Amino acid sequence: MRGSGKKSWLEARFFAVMGVQQTMSPIAKFMLRIPVGLSFLAAMLFVSAGTLRFWQGWALMALFFGWVLAAVYLFKRDPQLLAGRLEIREKRQEQRRFMSLALPGIGLVFVIAGLDHRFGWSARLLWPVPLWLMVVSLALVGGSFAWISWAMKVNSFASRTIHVMPGQSVVTNGPYRLVRHPMYLGAAVMVFCFALALGSLVALPTSVLLVPLWVLRLLDEEELLRQELPGYTEYCQRTPFRLIPLIW
Repeated sequence: MRGSGKKSWLEARFFAVMGVQQTMSPIAKFMLRIPVGLSFLAAMLFVSAGTLRFWQGWALMALFFGWVLAAVYLFKRDPQLLAGRLEIREKRQEQRRFMSLALPGIGLVFVIAGLDHRFGWSARLLWPVPLWLMVVSLALVGGSFAWISWAMKVNSFASRTIHVMPGQSVVTNGPYRLVRHPMYLGAAVMVFCFALALGSLVALPTSVLLVPLWVLRLLDEEELLRQELPGYTEYCQRTPFRLIPLIW
């Protein structure tokens, strides 16, 4: 009977929270997710590191916080963009597979880098990451956030999940003049640089292995857009490079 009472209390709390979220504005829902997401990232870094004396981790978290502020600014100006970024359930099975690997993979990079900071694996087994390389990698992460923000600013249809929205049109301005998938370019550079920004060569292979997931994700998205988005095939002909200008 005590277990039954506890279950009822938990269920009541769950539905109460869900009810609150349903009555919240979209920007309030996004703001509610911020401390949860940042706290989770910080926990993976600093708990695995076993210390708060991890300046690379603090620098990376500051970049994440800066991107959140930029996102709030963009979302307030563009409610349609906010609505798309709040979506979390992928409709395509292929995309669910990609994200089921990508998100834990990013977490694994953070955990390995934190453990590397605690036990000094890179310095003892390989060689220490030089300060200049960590600074350059942090700058590239910050640049990736700025690049992604630029793409979101010009593309109100930049949904978090892969589907064609009602009334969606092909976006050809801003970074979309250079490559067809600028947000994936920013994400690929970012995840590649995470390990080096955190001073870990041991975590670098995991960072590198994440990049092909974004490539597979964009190829699947292109297949959908060619089939369902009017004008996208013509856009592909005018903008031949998917991810890297002048290369691919």
